[in-house]
Amino acid sequence: MASVAVADGVSAPLPGRCCFFVEKKRRYCKMVVGGRKTFCGEHANADQDSPRNRIPCPLDPKHTVYEDSLAKHLKKCNAKEKPKPVYYVKDVNAGTVGDEEAITNEVPLTDRTRAELDLLIQKLKNAIKGLNLKHKENILSHPALCGPLSDPKNGDFASKHLKQQASILGNMEALNLLGPNRCVVEFGAGKGKLSHWIDAALKGAEDVHFLLVERSSTRFKVDGKHRSADSTFERLQVDIQHLDLNRVPFLRERALPVVGVGKHLCGTATDLALRCLMEERDTPEGADRPPSKRVKLQDSSPTAVSGVAIALCCHHRCDWRHYVGKEFFRERGLGAAEFSAFRRMSSWATCGFIKGRAVSQEDIVEEEEHEQVDEAPPDRLDESISAEEREHIGRLCKLLIDYGRVRYLRQKGFDSGLCYYTSRDVSLENVLLTAVPVYAQE
Repeated sequence: MASVAVADGVSAPLPGRCCFFVEKKRRYCKMVVGGRKTFCGEHANADQDSPRNRIPCPLDPKHTVYEDSLAKHLKKCNAKEKPKPVYYVKDVNAGTVGDEEAITNEVPLTDRTRAELDLLIQKLKNAIKGLNLKHKENILSHPALCGPLSDPKNGDFASKHLKQQASILGNMEALNLLGPNRCVVEFGAGKGKLSHWIDAALKGAEDVHFLLVERSSTRFKVDGKHRSADSTFERLQVDIQHLDLNRVPFLRERALPVVGVGKHLCGTATDLALRCLMEERDTPEGADRPPSKRVKLQDSSPTAVSGVAIALCCHHRCDWRHYVGKEFFRERGLGAAEFSAFRRMSSWATCGFIKGRAVSQEDIVEEEEHEQVDEAPPDRLDESISAEEREHIGRLCKLLIDYGRVRYLRQKGFDSGLCYYTSRDVSLENVLLTAVPVYAQE
């Protein structure tokens, strides 16, 4: 049997549990073992006396399988590709990028000279001329969350998220986006808590439905608690990049106007969601209606959009191909190279530099909100640029990227804007992107 060196202070494995020591977690594996075995199936190779050999699964090397049971395992492996749903259209919201704009070798900020950084900063300051550098403050609330907000059992973390959700609902109500006869599409839904509170705010409203879009499977979902005659919840497990709303059966049948929402919709996911809502597409094969011409509330098209309310975050995870504000950037003499640099620099707005390493103040929030975070730490620089200047520049980068999104929505016929929907002590990512059709304001 394999012997594993264990650091001082680490407790012994629990009775009936695997005896494999996981170095990364600095503890023993907690999987239950069968019979008189010492190791669980995943760590069976650690038992040198075992006659069976385990190998990485060819479909997903993150887990292993007994070599002599490989054929049987492949038939039922969770990593096996499943049939694509009817609304899956590969890269339908991905956007395009010309060969001349493709970035093959991105230069990290740490590899740039101070002169190169100064040139980028000057380009940034030239590009934001004429833009409003401070958004309107719209920190609102909603009666649906009065009880939960005053619950003394709330910890600091729960309280902060409730304040954000309450303000999003308050802003939606101010824009007349909370009402009957509509379908709320929550992008990057996670556990579905934003839809949960929107549903609570719309109790008694007729014909309200929710589509929760999330690419990964999610535990502890709250949408399962809302099976009632007043509203319906349906979860679409698909990447926003491949979601064609025209093909969603419910929307094709009901043709309800759509309200697109999202809370902490990471980086490029915001651009994918905007394309999903706004881009013109041909009618799906077999559809019994003519091709849609424009996104209008009066149309019977399933993709009619009556509003957008998305809390933004993680601009450093944006991508030039997917970005909807390319035209806005080009008008200011900028392109893919500058966008790549600015998105990296945007992380300076929310990151502190402590004891020589970058620490994101939103890491814990993001991990809870999105559950699976593969974010790389932001680029470190020397002290030639002060922490205060870095934070200011990071905010300007975020602002420029966000104004490109506003410009895109305005070109699509929407009255769009940005506002601070919560204070920075609640969340450093405190900007809400909103849009309503221009004719709805007339």
